[in-house]
Amino acid sequence: MYNWNLIINVSIGTAGLLLSLMGLLMSMLSRPIEAHARRHLSGMFVIMVLYSATIIVSYYAEIEAKAVPMRWGIFLSSVFSSVLMLVLTSLMLHFAREDRRSSRLFLCVSLLWVVYVGMLISTFFSPAFYSISDEAVYRRGPWYTFLLIPPVVIMLLNLWGAWRRRKKLSRSQMWALRVYTLVPLLAMLVQMLYYGILATALGVMFGSMAMFLFVLRDQQDRFVRVTEENANREFGIRILQIRPHFIYNVISSIYYIVEEDPVKAQGVIRDFSVYLKKVFRSITSQEPVPFAEELEHTRAYLSVEMARFPDQLHVTYDTPYVDFKLPPLTLQPVVENAVKHGIDPEVERLNITIRTRHAEGFNEIIVENDGEDFKAPLSIDDDTVGLPNIINRLKRMCDGELIVAKREGGGTVATIRIPEA
Repeated sequence: MYNWNLIINVSIGTAGLLLSLMGLLMSMLSRPIEAHARRHLSGMFVIMVLYSATIIVSYYAEIEAKAVPMRWGIFLSSVFSSVLMLVLTSLMLHFAREDRRSSRLFLCVSLLWVVYVGMLISTFFSPAFYSISDEAVYRRGPWYTFLLIPPVVIMLLNLWGAWRRRKKLSRSQMWALRVYTLVPLLAMLVQMLYYGILATALGVMFGSMAMFLFVLRDQQDRFVRVTEENANREFGIRILQIRPHFIYNVISSIYYIVEEDPVKAQGVIRDFSVYLKKVFRSITSQEPVPFAEELEHTRAYLSVEMARFPDQLHVTYDTPYVDFKLPPLTLQPVVENAVKHGIDPEVERLNITIRTRHAEGFNEIIVENDGEDFKAPLSIDDDTVGLPNIINRLKRMCDGELIVAKREGGGTVATIRIPEA
């Protein structure tokens, strides 16, 4: 039975080594993890690699009855496992946005760790905690239980520290800290009662992998959230950057219309006010809006453009299906793109048709014009309407898509496809 225990423990150490190497590689290559957290996790897995390697060395030495390698293997594995507790404290303080250099918690944990390492060093000179015979037989000493007090207190301090900082930590971070502390702690208590299967190593390995998975999930959520915020901020900035030209042109048109037709000028001002209201509201909106609202916004925009180009722009609406949602500022920029690229002073009139249709599983909005063929690439450097931004927001907010193609007979067809909710 004792030989089976040795084989199982060597297998545990080997499995831990492979898992630690895999975790180290994943933590180093995982893009969503921020640099500071990546350093902590990479350091944790480096220590796990050393911890697993020293376990393997100590148990192979026991099998081969080599007392010196076994003594050093047990000593180093105990030191490396205790260093993981310091890593946990440091990572928790990082999550809570605290400086470990001024933290009393980190100071207390560090002092306890120094005491623990001192007790381990004493095992080379005294059998009080444990001893290893010349035949490589491990025996616990009369004070063995006292040897475990410092690491147990460190774990309890980490649990207490996490609870005190619970308002500063995310849910995933709290779970990561709990699992990373409680599982090795329970395994250590089992090990105190029974020396056979290496329960402590199993607990440390499981806790470390759980910590990595929880932190990875938390960092991925944060990465997605920051990416979305940056995309929305960039979209808003682009909208604000391109509007001054249009606003200037509209105000200039109103200036001349007021003298010729005051009533018409009032209508243009009303439509322009509706347009601006929708633009500024849409910039801050993070949720899809009803198509009817987006269509109203587009109508207001086109009314202003038709006042500016009374004989050059004609719009037809064929929108029987309106019971669906789409990201704000989706239809209007596509129509604006059609107007900007389609109007040609040498052509008698630009005809734009806006249609909706319902198909199985999705709704479509088709913006068709008979103007100049669309030649501009879908580039974020486009100084008119950022179609790539629209494509990204459609995909992210409702899994939709925008397809721009040449129209048969000349012109452009833009199709917005929205899956049914």
